[in-house]
Amino acid sequence: MELESTLVDIPCPITTEMEMETSIDIYGPEFVTIDLSDGPDDAEAMPESGEESPPKSEEQSQSQFADFAGKSSMAMSIFNVSNAIMGSGILGLAYAMANTGIVLFVVLLTVMAILSAYSIHLLLRSAGIVGIRAYEELGNRAFGTPGKVLTASLITLNNIGAMASYLFIVKSELPLIIEAFLGTPSDSQEWYLKGEYLVIIVSLTVIFPLALMRQLGYLGYTSGFSLTCMVFFIISVMYKKFTIACPVKNHDPDQASGHMSNSTNEDDVCGAKLVTLNSRTAYTIPILAFAFVCQPVVLPIYTELRKPTKKRMQTVANISVFAMTVMYLLAAIFGYLTFYDEVESELLYTYQKVSSADRLILGVRLAVLVAVVLTVPVVIFPIRTALLQLLAPNRPFNWVRHSSVAFGLLVLVNTLVIFVPNIKDIFGVIGATSAPSLIFILPGLFYIRIVPENLETMKSRPKIQAACFTGLGFLLMVMSIAFIIMDWVSAGTQGAGGH
Repeated sequence: MELESTLVDIPCPITTEMEMETSIDIYGPEFVTIDLSDGPDDAEAMPESGEESPPKSEEQSQSQFADFAGKSSMAMSIFNVSNAIMGSGILGLAYAMANTGIVLFVVLLTVMAILSAYSIHLLLRSAGIVGIRAYEELGNRAFGTPGKVLTASLITLNNIGAMASYLFIVKSELPLIIEAFLGTPSDSQEWYLKGEYLVIIVSLTVIFPLALMRQLGYLGYTSGFSLTCMVFFIISVMYKKFTIACPVKNHDPDQASGHMSNSTNEDDVCGAKLVTLNSRTAYTIPILAFAFVCQPVVLPIYTELRKPTKKRMQTVANISVFAMTVMYLLAAIFGYLTFYDEVESELLYTYQKVSSADRLILGVRLAVLVAVVLTVPVVIFPIRTALLQLLAPNRPFNWVRHSSVAFGLLVLVNTLVIFVPNIKDIFGVIGATSAPSLIFILPGLFYIRIVPENLETMKSRPKIQAACFTGLGFLLMVMSIAFIIMDWVSAGTQGAGGH
């Protein structure tokens, strides 16, 4: 008699590792369900219903996740993953397209999106094998304590950099928005027009309360509103393409936008380039890699997903990556086709130079500001998780510890934003090291180490692909760091020359 599947309920948890092709699905602390089926895909299958917790060896360290398993809808999960992907980097994609050309940019964007989805596949596959739902604990399973510490450190560095970039937007944009709405003179010294005060007020009154939520799924509502703001931004960029004539020049706020310049070489200024290679082209890859970092929140969102199967979570990830790719492409191409080579590294600043009195652009700046503010709590979640995995891995949930970590992170990032005038170099180093590590290197290494040899040998196609994926990450990291150093040397040489 052929046995397709056997379900056995055992009244105590199983902690030993299986030496055959099986999957272990745990339905709470009382019973363990063993699915004896053939094929490597079944080894990663997750239960279609009920709450899920990791094996006993990881159960205590995952206690902050177990309370919320299976409580978030698919739509909320999509909003959260999408919001984790979407960041302030969307404002620089038009500039990136100007330095690569339309065709090359589309190719790079598409490749990076596919690689990001594949990276999530590797994480979900690894998590399904061992029943772990935290990025840091995968590092611990693969490489022990050093792997856990390294993973948590990279997550912390990457997301602190992202938080700082968001709060820098608050510091620079909010005073200008308030000034425009109130009609206050630009040289006013009122306290409510000082970015240093405003960023603290926003952090305490908006970000900190949202960061106190225990369940990431609840932030799906704010994530949905944040994404709506970014949709408004993209629609406005598309509309402005047809209302601003090219070429444009800087002019007074009272002048109408789209004033034509006296350039005699208009075709050169307003011609779209399909492929462009220059000294700034190499920065496009790190920018795009940083724009797709969402891996640290994937496993917590997976835990909270209702009916958490690998297939459902991969669908959530694929939809999110595809939606953000479309939004990135629309923002880049319409921003580029509005200003061409004159586009600034920050797109909203380019519109400000054209017409600072434009009410639509003022509304867009406000929408972007709201979007980045509502994204910060989602970014705080994986940082807090990483820190708690290191500092208090076996302790139950505690409100004091939960809120103290969030408050401490906000104090640290606000200090950076207020007292460091230019942290471009810090962002560059963080982006060049953490983004390739979190997207390429760690998922590939975890997959190779965690998936057992009896399921996939090192000569199997999936592990060869994972090894190549990891090698690509190392290559991108080396290239990014090399270009940053070259930029520093070039800037130092120009400074020495008196330029």
